[in-house]
Parts: sequence; structure tokens; C-alpha cells
Amino acid sequence: MNNSIRSTEWMNEGNCRNFPPAVFFPADGAGVDRARLICATCPVVSQCLEYALEEHIDHGVWGGCSERERRRIAKRRRIEVRAASH
Repeated sequence: MNNSIRSTEWMNEGNCRNFPPAVFFPADGAGVDRARLICATCPVVSQCLEYALEEHIDHGVWGGCSERERRRIAKRRRIEVRAASH
């Protein structure tokens, strides 16, 4: 499989398919909490989070994480990679 073409078949199994997209692009903290509750029981939450991190998705709740949380995860991973290479 070509690495530039990333499979998104897992999206067909996500809990989010049963909700309007706007639920996962909330304007406030209460909306983020609602989206997280939906993600909490999702069978593909890990794939969703990895997809958002790898694709640098800046908006919405993906893999149960807000934009801010994903930025923190990405930063931590960059630091870990740098530390491992020294």
C-alpha cells in the first residue's frame, strides 16, 4: 500500500457516524465534553486519534481529544523523538 494514501475505512466503524458532524466541532467546553463521551466508547478511538495527529488536523474533537490536547500529544512525541536520537 502506498504510504501517501492512508486508509480511512476505520471511519465507517466510528461512533461519530451516528451524530451530526457539528457535535465534534463544538464552540465550547460543554460541547467538547459531549463529544468526548461519544468517543469514550468508540471502537476506533485510537485510530481516530492517530489519524488526526498524523494529518495535523487542527479543529474538532478527534479520538476523544480536543485541539489543545492533540497539540500537547504531538509536542510530547516530538520531544521524545529528539531525546531518543541523542
